[in-house]
Amino acid sequence: MTASESAPTPEPTPVVPGTVGVLGGGRMGGGIAHAFLLAGSSVTVVEQSTEAAAAARARIEQSIDASLARGFAGDAETLRSALSVTAEPGEFASSELVIEAVPELLELKLEALSTIEQIVADRAVIASNTSSIPLEQLAGALRLPSRFIGLHFFNPVPASALIEVVVCAQTDEALPELARSWVRALGKTPITVADAPGFASSRLGVALALEAIRMVEQGVASAADIDLAMELGYRHPTGPLRTTDIVGLDVRLGIAEQLQRDLGEHFAPPQLLRDLVAAGALGRKSGQGFYDWSDPAHPTSH
Repeated sequence: MTASESAPTPEPTPVVPGTVGVLGGGRMGGGIAHAFLLAGSSVTVVEQSTEAAAAARARIEQSIDASLARGFAGDAETLRSALSVTAEPGEFASSELVIEAVPELLELKLEALSTIEQIVADRAVIASNTSSIPLEQLAGALRLPSRFIGLHFFNPVPASALIEVVVCAQTDEALPELARSWVRALGKTPITVADAPGFASSRLGVALALEAIRMVEQGVASAADIDLAMELGYRHPTGPLRTTDIVGLDVRLGIAEQLQRDLGEHFAPPQLLRDLVAAGALGRKSGQGFYDWSDPAHPTSH
């Protein structure tokens, strides 16, 4: 056997789809667009109005500029020219992959997926960024559910190293590996998860956060000390309450309510969480949550 015959075949370099669509240009959708732009895709983001589209473009461009300032090797004008932000879903027609990133509401996601499928080609992959809704429920909106998969990104997307690849019963057997290759091309690590409520990350993360909120509610310790217990005692990079502020208390509440419906009362949201959301204390995005974010570089606990 020659050296060339015995040499292992090198793994192909993973690449992202050339054209990617994102439905929803908020914090998550904008972050997903950012990640694919930096990996070389042309990205179309669709928002609900021309005003929302303009605001989304501004956020994404600001995020790109921040990556370039941190040393990412790229050209700002090239990246901007690869981004289209519009209020016209018909612009998804040529996308190879379209990801819905609308709020975590079942009816809204069903409507979003149906809209996407009416526009894209049959060969296009459709993905959901849901963090808690079972894909089985969402697949019912699609004529071709075999090309449907979950791609659960984490906030903030540019800095996060993980993406959950969620597989439901209808997903074509070749699609999970293709999705994992896209994740690796983004410079992130995929984990593959079955279609269970909350998947892996949301189920565990929310369980920890809800217990931490109950401890604050019961006066066990301050938010800062509870977070320190997990950061120093268990080496979590960020404690569960600060993480809840970063994710958004309203987002945590929505996921907890979904998991309560699917998994039982141990995911029932504490009254403190409901009260804070009702008061508009949503965490970092509102300036107040378990911490005061008036100085985002140095948030202080209440």
